[in-house]
Amino acid sequence: MNRCLSTLAGAASALALSSAAFAADPELTVFDWAGWEIDGALAPYVAKHGQKPTYSFYADDDEAFQKVSSGFRADVVHPCPGAVPNYREAGLIEPWDTSKIEAFGNIDPDLLASPHISDDGGVWFIPYDFAYTAIAYNKTEVAEEEVQSLSVFLDPKYAGRIAISDNSDDVWALGFLATGTTSWDDVTDEQIAAAADWLRQAAPNVRTWWSDPSELAQMMKSGEVLVSWSWNDPVAILQAENFPVGFNRSPKEGSTTFFCGFVNMKNGPGKEEKVYDWVNSMFAPESLPSIIEAIGYANTNTAATDAIPAADLEGAFLDPVETTLFLQTPMDPDLRSRLLEEFELIKMGM
Repeated sequence: MNRCLSTLAGAASALALSSAAFAADPELTVFDWAGWEIDGALAPYVAKHGQKPTYSFYADDDEAFQKVSSGFRADVVHPCPGAVPNYREAGLIEPWDTSKIEAFGNIDPDLLASPHISDDGGVWFIPYDFAYTAIAYNKTEVAEEEVQSLSVFLDPKYAGRIAISDNSDDVWALGFLATGTTSWDDVTDEQIAAAADWLRQAAPNVRTWWSDPSELAQMMKSGEVLVSWSWNDPVAILQAENFPVGFNRSPKEGSTTFFCGFVNMKNGPGKEEKVYDWVNSMFAPESLPSIIEAIGYANTNTAATDAIPAADLEGAFLDPVETTLFLQTPMDPDLRSRLLEEFELIKMGM
C-alpha cells in the first residue's frame, strides 16, 4: 500500500525495488508497506533520535512474510491481521510489552479479541491503522445510482474499465459480501464456492488487478478505469489532485473495513527500546493529521482520532457509515492459503 502523497514519486520505485533498504538509523529497521515513511508520523522519533529509522519496503503481506521467513531481519513489520497467524506459526515474533505503548489503553479491545492476536502468551499484534475497501468511481462518467450495488463489477457496460485490488483478503471480502456472507469466520464450502463463482463472473470485466494505489489513481485520472474496488489512499491521491472521485462505502450489500498493525520480530537486529519509540511516534496524536492528509487512513488511538475535526474525518471518508461492514479479521492459515490459491486461479481465468 502506498501510504504517502509526499513520497508518491518514490513509492513507485520502492515497489519496483520491493524490499530495497533505505538506510538511516542503523539501530532500527522497519519493514513496511511502500510509502509509509511519512515525515509527520516520524517527527517524534526523529526529535528523540535525530534521524529516521532504516526502512525496507514490500508490496503486500505475502511478499513480506516470504521475505522474513527466508531470513531477512527487521525489528518490526506492519502486516494486516490475516497474516499474523503465519508469523506466529513460524516463530518469527514475540509478544509486545504493552506497558511501553503509550496509546495501548485507547485501542478498542474488540480489535484484540482474536486468539491469533492475543492469548495467554501475550499480545502478538498491535492494531494500528484502519480504513475501508469500497467502490471508488469517476463521478463525471459514472452515475451515483450505478454504484449502489456491488453488481456494478459485473455490469458489461464497464467491461475493461474495472479495477480490483490484487489482494486476496480484499477480493474475498468483495466476493463474500456480493453473495450474502458477512464474515469469513466459520465460512462454509458452499459460501466459498458462491463467492468464487461471483468473482469468476467479475474477472472478465477487470482491466487490472491493482497493487500500487498511485498507479490506480493515475488510471482513474486518465479515464482507463471508471470503477474500482479501492482503499482510501487512491481516493486521497485523487482528491489532492481535485479529480472528481466518489467513494461509496455503503452499497446495499455492504463494504469492508480493514486494519493493519505491528508485530515485534524476535531477535531483531536493532535496539528494542527504539522499536517502542517508533511505535509511540506512529501513535502520537500529532502524527495522525499527516497520515490522514497523505493517505486517508486513521489509527486506533481514539485520543488521536477524537482530536480530528469531524469535517476532516468526513472529507477523508473516515467517518462512521450505516451499512454492513465486513471486518477483515485474522483467519485460519489453512483457509487463507486455500483462498489465496483459488484467487490465483480466478485471475488466470481458471
